[in-house]
This record gives sequence, structure tokens and C-alpha cells, in this order.
Amino acid sequence: MGALVKAGEQLPAERQATAEQQQYLTFVLGGEMFAIGILCVKEIIEYGDLTVVPMMPECIRGVINLRGAVVPVVDLACRFGRRSTDLTRRTCIVIVEVEGEGERQDIGVIVDAVSEVLEIQGSQIEPAPAFGARIRTDFIHGMGKLDGKFVIILNVNKVLSLDDLALLGQMAGQESMDALTAAA
Repeated sequence: MGALVKAGEQLPAERQATAEQQQYLTFVLGGEMFAIGILCVKEIIEYGDLTVVPMMPECIRGVINLRGAVVPVVDLACRFGRRSTDLTRRTCIVIVEVEGEGERQDIGVIVDAVSEVLEIQGSQIEPAPAFGARIRTDFIHGMGKLDGKFVIILNVNKVLSLDDLALLGQMAGQESMDALTAAA
């Protein structure tokens, strides 16, 4: 079991199948089950004190101090166009590492509840559905099949794209400026 495979050697078929399995953290958001690759999850923390930052888009709830680092916190339900997450005792923040344009940044994601870590074989993951050109599905890595139900596997680098979040911030700032101009 602990034997190493040298470069160029093939894994036995049964070990190749195991190598195709990936682990995903599953969580509930608005009654739906979602998953993200465990390799991008840094930690899960209890929902706590957020510092609200003015002129941010609605989906960016604020920032937290995580061992001296300022980490933005995104309400994932709001990011998906749903209403803001209702806070309960099971609400938590999943800290994920997002990569964009060669940069890595930690971002907190508010979820209703964390479920479990599951292994899903590659053969049990269907591609994202095609809804047409006007509906974005690039944030969906795939649809995992578990016990006859689907789990939406998210591509965190797309869902939490630093460029998209910056654009949302610019739009929120412009809306605030338009409101001030209209009030004057």
C-alpha cells in the first residue's frame, strides 16, 4: 500500500480508479447541497464578528481578522442572486484559497451548514448543464451524483473570481455615486 510509483510506471487499474476519486467538502445553502474541492479549503470557522466595509456589493458581507490577516467574507447565497443567508447556530464561514492571475487570496464564504467530506469518483461527475449562451454556468465544475441526487460541485476560482468581485465593488460604488448625485 505504501509503495511508491516511479515516473513512467503505470498504476494498477484498481489504484487508478482510486486516484480518480477526489474529496469534496459538502455544505448546505438555501436547502441545496453544494460541494467544493477539499484542496482549496483552508479551514472552517464559526460565524463571528464581521466588520462591515462601506460601499461594497451586497454579497460581500464584510471582513474578518483571521490571525492578523484581513479576509473578505462573501455571502454565497447572495452571490448566487438569492436572498442573504439567515444566520443560525449552524451558520459558518468556510475559508477557501482562491487563485486568479497568479495571485492567491483567502476568502471566507458564509454557508448555512457544513455537511461532510465525501469522495466522489470522476465517473460520478457529470459536466455542468448547458442552459444557453445567456446563462452563466462557468462557476459549476460539475454535477456529482450521490445516492440518486445531484450535488453541485463549484469551481471556487470562478464563483469567487477576484475580477468579478472587484467589478461588483465598482458597480456598487457607482450606484452609490449615482444615488448621491440624484439626491443633490
